Amino acid sequence: MGLSGRPLAGRPERPNDNSRTRKGSVVADPIIADAVDDVADAGAASKKSSRSKSPTAHIYSKEAGARPLSGFLKFAAIPTFAFLVVVVLPFLVGVVLSFTNWNGIDSVTSGDYEYTGIENYSDALGDEAFRATMTRTFVYVLGVVVFSNLIAFGLALLVTSKLRAQNFFRAVFFTPNLIGGVILGFIWVFVFRQMFTWVGESTGIGFLEQSWLVDEKKGLAALVIVTVWQLSGYLMLIYIAGLVSISSDVIEASTVDGAKPWQQLFYVKLPLIVPSITVGVFLALRNAFLAFDVNLTLTNGGPFRSTELLPLNIFLEAFRFQNFETGQAKAVILFLIIAVIAVIQVAVSRRFEHSE
Repeated sequence: MGLSGRPLAGRPERPNDNSRTRKGSVVADPIIADAVDDVADAGAASKKSSRSKSPTAHIYSKEAGARPLSGFLKFAAIPTFAFLVVVVLPFLVGVVLSFTNWNGIDSVTSGDYEYTGIENYSDALGDEAFRATMTRTFVYVLGVVVFSNLIAFGLALLVTSKLRAQNFFRAVFFTPNLIGGVILGFIWVFVFRQMFTWVGESTGIGFLEQSWLVDEKKGLAALVIVTVWQLSGYLMLIYIAGLVSISSDVIEASTVDGAKPWQQLFYVKLPLIVPSITVGVFLALRNAFLAFDVNLTLTNGGPFRSTELLPLNIFLEAFRFQNFETGQAKAVILFLIIAVIAVIQVAVSRRFEHSE
């Protein structure tokens, strides 16, 4: 019944029993009960219409999840394509050519070359100069890894102590890493040839009177010095991150227990920054094995190829002596060395992650 007492249009008149129950509640007044029914029916119709499929709902339900994926694919397509063309494809072609007698002039797709198996690798490993270069490279890498990490750790301790102007010293120590290898080599050529000799002649210090770059033993030491000078600032940031991550509560607890500064260093700080040490060591290994520009500009492998490292040996083999196939085989050997280092780094890093 409506408010006028007449039956509502489109709805059969309900019996007037002066009491109706709806969802567990009793409504005594039939007029109020009719109003409640009207509101309930309107709500049901609204829910039904909201559940109906509409174009807008279709867009937001299905296409909304696809839009981020399509956007990511569009964003990553160009860099991925560039990486495949510039890195992956030349690498695969180089590996194939290392098993041929390709002369470096004919087109790679011409087929004017023959497969020679592992002959290029046997020639490379049988070359006495190449074996001497590999031994020299390992000595150089050892010096760079040890001294760069020790100096970087010392610098990190210095700038994380109660030193004034810490940000200034961090910037100063990191600046050499911003200098390119070619420019760095020419700068240190001037230092070794002019400044060192001038200091040696002025003070009478014997080992500085002659340029290090013309001495077979001192030339390799000069390469180590320059590389360590450039790399230490970069590794310093890694050790800074490890040191500042140590909780101050741990340091305070060790101080309360009576630990001296050197005991805190060896028994508290060093064990807690082992992951940083791992990263620093493997980064130094990688950079040392790939050292080329500093070697080229500082000594160019001289005197008498006594400072020639593996990357420079590969370059000279291919472009000076025109033995492209042997040079490519040497490059693959260098890649395998770097790959082994990378695999060891991943294994060591995962071991420390699981131990934590």
